[in-house]
Amino acid sequence: MNIKQAKQEIANTLKAYLSKDELGNYLIPPVRQRPVLLMGPPGVGKTQIMEQVAAETGVGLVAYTITHHTRQSAVGLPFIEKRTYGGEEYAVTEYTMSEILASVYSLMEKTGLKEGILFLDEINCVSETLAPMMLQFLQCKTFGNQRLPEGWLIAAAGNPPEYNRSVRDFDVVTLDRVKRIDVREDFAVWKEYARAKGLHGAVVSYLDIKKENFYRVETTAESLQFATARGWEDLSELLTVYETLGLKADREVVGQYIQLPRIARDFANYLELYNKYRKIYHVDEILKGTWRPVTVRELRAAPFDEKLSVMGLLLSRLSEAAREARRQDGLCESLHAALTSFKASLSAGENPQEVLGALARERREALRRARDAGQLEKARQTLAQLEINILEDYRRRLIQENPAGSEAAMDAVRGWFGGEVEKRSSLARTAKAELDHAFAFLEETFGQGQELVLFVTELTAYADTSWFIETFGCDAYFRHNRELLFDDTRRRIREEIIAVKAAEQEESHD
Repeated sequence: MNIKQAKQEIANTLKAYLSKDELGNYLIPPVRQRPVLLMGPPGVGKTQIMEQVAAETGVGLVAYTITHHTRQSAVGLPFIEKRTYGGEEYAVTEYTMSEILASVYSLMEKTGLKEGILFLDEINCVSETLAPMMLQFLQCKTFGNQRLPEGWLIAAAGNPPEYNRSVRDFDVVTLDRVKRIDVREDFAVWKEYARAKGLHGAVVSYLDIKKENFYRVETTAESLQFATARGWEDLSELLTVYETLGLKADREVVGQYIQLPRIARDFANYLELYNKYRKIYHVDEILKGTWRPVTVRELRAAPFDEKLSVMGLLLSRLSEAAREARRQDGLCESLHAALTSFKASLSAGENPQEVLGALARERREALRRARDAGQLEKARQTLAQLEINILEDYRRRLIQENPAGSEAAMDAVRGWFGGEVEKRSSLARTAKAELDHAFAFLEETFGQGQELVLFVTELTAYADTSWFIETFGCDAYFRHNRELLFDDTRRRIREEIIAVKAAEQEESHD
C-alpha cells in the first residue's frame, strides 16, 4: 500500500488497540496487540506518518533509530539480586530499566499522557548482539525484566534487503507475532503531502514533469545512488531558506540531497530555468495585474513544460498568500477564544495584567506538553508561538498604559485585537486580488484551454488555496470549476452512450 493508506491503517490499529469496554478493559487484550512492522524503501516517509498519527490522535510518541543502540542501552545493565526459593538463597540476574522504556515513562510523567506509540526505526539492521533482545521485545514487549506499559503501540520500521545489505531476516516465529504493512513509494500521494506542507514550487513542478525521478535507487559498481522523498523534502526546505538569504543552490548543493548524479544535474538545470522563468515572465507583475502583452504572447508560444513551470510559479505564490491569510485567520480565532476568557475573568474582578500573563503561561505550557509528546507540527507550533507572543505583548502594553479599570483595559485589548482582524482582512484582499489577476492572465493567454483545467485542478488540490477559495470566494474559480464539472458530465454521458451502442451492436451480431 502507499504511505497514505499505511498511515490510515496505523491510525485504525491504534484506535482499535486503545478501545475499551464499559469496565475499562481493552477490547483487544495487550497480549493480542501485535506490534506494527512497517517495511518499505528508505526515505519514503515512514517516520513522518508516525509523527502525523501521534499529532492527529493526541497520543504520545517516542521514536528511536535502533541501530544507534548497544545491547546495554536498549536492554539495561545487569545486576545481581538475592532471592530466596524453597528456603535457600540464590543470586539472580536482574536488569536496570532500558533507556528506551525509561523514555516512555519519562514522556508519560512530563505530559500526563498514558497512551502512545513507541517507534523503532531500522529494526532489521540491529547489531548481532542486540538482535535476539529486539526479537524478544517484538514478541513479548519486554526488555530484560521490564515491560512496556499498557496502552502503548509498538511500531517498527525496516528496509527490504535490496536497499540495505546489513538487514537481518525475521524468522517465522517473529513474523507470526507482528502486523506487517508493506509500503511503496507513490508520487501522487507525496504530492498531496507536499502541497499541504508548502514545499518549494520548483521541487513540486519539476517532479510533476518528471515523475520518474521522484524515487529511484540505482546500484553501481562503486556505490548505491538514490533520489528519495526524504531527499526532495529536505532539499525543498533548504531552497526556501536559501531564497530568503539570497543564496544560490548549484548542482553540488542539489547533489548533497539528491544523491543520484543524473537526477541532481537535471534538477539543478531545471532550477535555473525555474528562476529564469520567474524573471522572464514577470510573475510579480502578473499577480499585481500589470502584465505586458509580450508576456502573454511568449507564454502562449512556449513549450508545454515551460507553461507548466510558469503555472507552478503562480500556484506557489498563490499558495503562499493563501497560507498567510489562513494562518492569520487561525490566529484571530485563537486570540478571540483567549479574549473571551479574558473578558470573563475581568467580570469576576481579576487583575487584567495577571489574567493575560496566566493565559500566556497556559498556552506556553500546552505548547511544551505537545512538543514533548511529539504531537506538534511546524504550522501548529508557529501559530501557538504567535498567540503567546501577542498575549505577552498585550500584557506589556497594559502595564505601560495602565488604563483605569477593567472596562478600559478590555477596550484597549479589544482595539489591539482589531489590528489583527484588520491584518486578516488585508491579507485576504491581497490574496484574492492575486488570484483574480492570475485567472485573468491565464484566460487571456490560453482562453479555455487545457492549461486552465490544470490550473483549476491544482488550486483545488492545494490545501491552502482550496481553504481560501471556500472561505473568501473566487468568481473565476467557480466559473471554471462549473465548466470543468459540466465537461466531465458530458464526457461521462458520451462514454455511456458509446458503451450502450457497442452492447447493442454486439447483441445484433449474436
